[in-house]
Amino acid sequence: MNYAATLAVLVMLAFCFPLSVRLAAQIGIPESLVASILGAVIIFALAAYLVRWQVARHSARLQILSQARAQVLADPENPRAYFVREEHLGQILLRLGRRREAAEVIDRYSRLGGARESEIVTLREELSAAERRQRRARREG
Repeated sequence: MNYAATLAVLVMLAFCFPLSVRLAAQIGIPESLVASILGAVIIFALAAYLVRWQVARHSARLQILSQARAQVLADPENPRAYFVREEHLGQILLRLGRRREAAEVIDRYSRLGGARESEIVTLREELSAAERRQRRARREG
């Protein structure tokens, strides 16, 4: 089932909801029971759509990560190889929660000759912020 089909099912449920309640009331089924069942179906459909959306988003991030890693492996001395779609490999790793790998990549990048100092500073600040968030979460959790 693709996204268009999921959306079509949700639209169909929204359209059929009042009709189903009216039909069930004529048959003798209480409106509250029909409303509860249809509400549960709609909530289930929305939850399934949300999960599929998050999985697709995560898969896209992993695909970008693999592309960035391939670029770096192909040309490890080129600072531009660390960027995919104007985003640094270190930033991608931080967004995925891989701080150790991000720290290693940022260190390697900072040792390159053509790396911009402003980019290195920004990456290190993002790494520090991620580490602070993790420490704060450990203390609160």
